[in-house]
Amino acid sequence: MTTLPGWMRPPRAEGWFAEDLDRLPEAPRHTELIDGALVFRTTPQRSWHGRLVTGLTVELARQAPVGIEVEREMTIRLDARNRPEPDLLVTTAPFDPDRTWYEPQDVLLVAEVVSPESTHRDRTVKLRKYADAGIQHYWYVEDEDSSAVVHVYELDGPTGVYAPAGIFRGTLQRPVPFEISVDLDRLTPRRSR
Repeated sequence: MTTLPGWMRPPRAEGWFAEDLDRLPEAPRHTELIDGALVFRTTPQRSWHGRLVTGLTVELARQAPVGIEVEREMTIRLDARNRPEPDLLVTTAPFDPDRTWYEPQDVLLVAEVVSPESTHRDRTVKLRKYADAGIQHYWYVEDEDSSAVVHVYELDGPTGVYAPAGIFRGTLQRPVPFEISVDLDRLTPRRSR
């Protein structure tokens, strides 16, 4: 067993805090903080994942009204011990070139594109944490025979949990957080035969 590099050791007995991520230049890109623990992407991302995130980002940015920004792979500081990095987020915060994270109250929508190593976190852990933080809309996207399937959730105010709002194949049309219409099949070309 090899020795862990010094930067991987938590700076205090309680583990890591949200602000620590900005002081870890040695950490791999896309490092998240979940319940005070650093979470690293353990496998290379598939081309399907990258194309889908890029395509969805471009489509949402094109359709977003003035005052709405679409970002990819930026962290959200949910609380002192949680700073997940969704694949895509929609925010009301103005563009700031030096920003490294967003506050949950500025985030309208979070989208996670499920990878084999992130399935549990995206379907359960992040679903609960984003709801607890008050983020109104959550999407998780799965690969179904190389086609995107989007599971859409909306925050139910009285209970503070997400309620399913639909599963979309082919076309995704939503009236919230703004008028959205996306041809999902165009985002990820099918494999050639």
